[in-house]
Amino acid sequence: MRCVIYGEPSGEQEQVDCRQADGDRAAVLDSLKRLGEEEFCWVHLDDPDPGDLEALAGHLGLHPLAVEDAGEAHQRPKRERYGDVLAVALKTLWYVEDACEVETGEVMVFTGPRFSLTVRHGQADPTVEAASRLHAEPQMLRFGPVAVLHAVLDTVVDSYTEAAVQVRADLTALERRVFSPERDDLTEEIYTLKREVVEFRDAVQPLVPVVQDFAGPRAEWPEDALPYFRDVADHMHRTDTEVRSLDELLNSALDAHLARVGTWQNDDMRRISSWAAILATPTLVAGIYGMNFAHMPELSWTYGYPLAITVMVTAAGLLHRAFRRNGWL
Repeated sequence: MRCVIYGEPSGEQEQVDCRQADGDRAAVLDSLKRLGEEEFCWVHLDDPDPGDLEALAGHLGLHPLAVEDAGEAHQRPKRERYGDVLAVALKTLWYVEDACEVETGEVMVFTGPRFSLTVRHGQADPTVEAASRLHAEPQMLRFGPVAVLHAVLDTVVDSYTEAAVQVRADLTALERRVFSPERDDLTEEIYTLKREVVEFRDAVQPLVPVVQDFAGPRAEWPEDALPYFRDVADHMHRTDTEVRSLDELLNSALDAHLARVGTWQNDDMRRISSWAAILATPTLVAGIYGMNFAHMPELSWTYGYPLAITVMVTAAGLLHRAFRRNGWL
């Protein structure tokens, strides 16, 4: 549990010591009770204990449904308004390049009149970078708790952009292998990457309308804050377009690979058919020449067998040349 008290006009920060003898929860609740007129508090929980979450919810006046959403790590990106508290669910996302996997987590952001509460599930923690950005740009604190929402949202969207770049690089490498001369079966790899892109898309697409609402004329914060949210919305739109493009390119890569597999199979069948035709001609001649009839003129002819062999070799050679010229061999 972490807790920071911000002064809105001055940008001053006070880190609350949550390692007290009476426990983290008591220290945070005490800090919330002694907030000044022009101060707000940011409380952060990592994989929270139900007791801590319920205690904070009771003090902050969070709706029971909001508390239920924060305790479960399986929420779809969304926004909900519970009285004067805005609840926003975000999917955190990072790309594991070695395994070519998209890993996801979740962070809930609650914004009230004088507090921000973030609840994280999963490995990625955007609140660390968000706190650094607020420290580097203290003028953002004039917006109050909305500044925390913007910082967390901006950090999450930037992580989407970074992950999209990594997925694009892996897709480009996969496309080169699809069109390389090597006969590698890439169906499973393409499908695996497509499944990860679908998980990526499920995190990005539901968040697009949420961010657009934050940047629109019906936003619930000061006019001065709208340009910052419009910037986030622009990044979100670009990332959404990129994810859609990745999904379509993977479909095309899979179709192209399956088409190449079909071409390889056709080439193999043509080679097999060509050699079968080449071998069939000598077999035909030998089959007729070796019949056991009583009257066969060639049996008493000195050049019978040399002529039969010559016919076999010549026919096979002509067929081989014809198939080579047509590209079958």
